[in-house]
Amino acid sequence: MKKNAKPVPKKQAASGNNDRVLREHLVYLLKGGGAHVHFTDAVEGFPEAKRGAFIAGLPHTGWQLLEHARIAQWDILEFSRNPKHVSPGFPEGYWPKTPGPPEPAAWDKSVEQFERDLQELIGLVKDPKTDLYAKIPHGDGQTILHEALLVADHNAYHLGQLVDLRRALGEWPTPH
Repeated sequence: MKKNAKPVPKKQAASGNNDRVLREHLVYLLKGGGAHVHFTDAVEGFPEAKRGAFIAGLPHTGWQLLEHARIAQWDILEFSRNPKHVSPGFPEGYWPKTPGPPEPAAWDKSVEQFERDLQELIGLVKDPKTDLYAKIPHGDGQTILHEALLVADHNAYHLGQLVDLRRALGEWPTPH
């Protein structure tokens, strides 16, 4: 220890460790850790011909679920970092207008944008300069911690729906 350096109080040291651990847990959750399905697992191999298919008893198509998850995640990310962001109208702005992708490349573009925005949010959470507990100045009391948990929760819900849809379509891998 330097001659004039003050020892770090134990509480402060533990607090710094807790912050690191919380960020690691948030990243794990955002990536689909634990009981949550990974985004890639939910969308990879989804047959192009069935992306706009409805199944009796299920309210949405694969395309609708993918696009909705992408739009909502993008909106939450932008709200979290951009005071000038304007959210789409609710609920119509959060769902695609068609049951299937308007063109074949739209699915891949949506997947890429979802993954890019997720990585941006993970970067925001991992950045030690991001105060996870500070109220977002342009919000109504939300924090980055709240918004990250909201994304993880929302994604888990809709990716679970996507898995159910794939099972009903006979397009979910069975264990070997």
